[in-house]
Amino acid sequence: MKIGELAKRSGFPTRTIRYYEATGLLPAPERAANGYRSYGEDSMEVLQFVRRAATAGLTLREICQVLSIRAEGRPPCTHVASLLRDHLDQIDLRIAKLRRTRQELQTLADYADSIDPTTCYEGSICTILAPRRMEERMDGKLP
Repeated sequence: MKIGELAKRSGFPTRTIRYYEATGLLPAPERAANGYRSYGEDSMEVLQFVRRAATAGLTLREICQVLSIRAEGRPPCTHVASLLRDHLDQIDLRIAKLRRTRQELQTLADYADSIDPTTCYEGSICTILAPRRMEERMDGKLP
């Protein structure tokens, strides 16, 4: 099949397919006498795998590693399982950080709701985010 048909069937733009070829993610297809790329079903299978792997959070570099392991004739399952666990750990860390950030924002928003904006003192850009206020809040003197 030509690149346009592969693009239509896979849902990837032709430019992306060419990029995947250039980076080695997708093996170079055979060329017809007229120079057109001629893709087989194996290319479609690789593109479907790339989509599933990317949806699972794997980077193109990681996907390339998995494909390389398979190309060497070894099963990549152990490597994929390790990548997935690493990504889960990273997501858990990001979630924890987001929870801390959310709590910080909630504390600041609650404090902002409790003050009279007309009492904003000079010498500070914003009373809510003033360093003095942040330190007092961290010391437990403010909510």
